[in-house]
Parts: sequence; C-alpha cells; structure tokens
Amino acid sequence: MSGVPGYGLGKGLAITLKTLVSRSTTQQYPDVAPELPPRSRGVIALREENCTVCMLCARECPDWCIYIDSHKEEVVVPGAARPRQRNVLDRFDIDFSLCMYCGICIEACPFDALFWSPEFEYAEYDIRNLLHDKDRLNEWMATVPAPPAHDPQGEPSKEEANALKKAGAA
Repeated sequence: MSGVPGYGLGKGLAITLKTLVSRSTTQQYPDVAPELPPRSRGVIALREENCTVCMLCARECPDWCIYIDSHKEEVVVPGAARPRQRNVLDRFDIDFSLCMYCGICIEACPFDALFWSPEFEYAEYDIRNLLHDKDRLNEWMATVPAPPAHDPQGEPSKEEANALKKAGAA
C-alpha cells in the first residue's frame, strides 16, 4: 500500500480533514478556570509554625533558590537545670524565578513545613516580585488541599498501631 504514489499525502490529508471536522477542546482560560487534577503542583506554601530552621530544604535545593535566616532564643523550662536554645525563623524566601518546581525541598522537609498548593496564578510584571517571603508563602497555605484519606483496607500507620496497642493494653 505504501508503494502507491500519493498514499502518504492522502493519509495526511485524511488526518487533517478528521481534525478539521472534530469538535475543538480549547479552554477559555481567563474567563473559565481550568479543572486541575487533584494534588496538582502550583506554588510552594510554607507552614511557618512547623519550620525548625533545620535548613534541609535549602541544602537539598538544586537551584539554591531558598534563603533562610534565623537566630537562637533561650527558652526557660521550669525544672530544667539550664535554659534551652531554640531556633527562630527570621527569613524564609523562595525565589520562584529560579525554582524549577522539582519538589525536592518538600520531600526533604522532615517537619511538614512545605506543601504544594494548586495555585498557579502568581505571575508578576517584574521578575523581582517573584521572590516570595515567609508571609506570602504562608498565605498559600489556605489553598493547600487536605491529604487523601487512608485506605481502610491498608495497614495502619506506626502511630495508629501503637495507639491501638496502648488502648488494648489499658
């Protein structure tokens, strides 16, 4: 069949004709919001109270787009021999003009301080405004979806198993 002169041209025109008469699937974006899949990646959100300033996210970032500054504070614990020191977050900035949205910082965070928000409408006219500080990153937390429910047929987590053991022993 492929040896017939004009066969490839006819096949290409048939595909063009089929596409020409089929219904368009264009989304009218600014007027109609797109239907995003659940857990889609948009912007990184920060839950400031969970951040212990361990710096793992900044160290693991391949683009070095996370900037963290902190200071130490003494916390007096009643009954303790000496006061404890605690890191206090002063600055947590992410430069989204450098970020490649790989999610390594979110995976590296051991304290669940960073999350993916599905928000994607944060374009700026000036590239310098893509440096989001901790207050702006904290605003994105309102748009972070809840984690998916656990499978009722699956194994319980370690925490649930320990709680069940303690409840059964009591």
